[in-house]
Amino acid sequence: MNYKLTISLILIGLAVLFVVQNAAVVDIRLLFWTVSMSRALMIFFLLAIGIIIGWLLRSFAEHKQQEQELE
Repeated sequence: MNYKLTISLILIGLAVLFVVQNAAVVDIRLLFWTVSMSRALMIFFLLAIGIIIGWLLRSFAEHKQQEQELE
């Protein structure tokens, strides 16, 4: 069996297990807004936001470094 397929199946299994165990609904409050969603979905959104912020900060740092090299 291909090792990439094996690793993919293990990761998918862990993701499904994570979602099943974290299906409880939580309330998220920010100033005047209140949102109810599953805990697993909230963690996924926070992870996605963190990845996007990290990607933006890295591209900003690379852009600044290129500007300094041109000077």
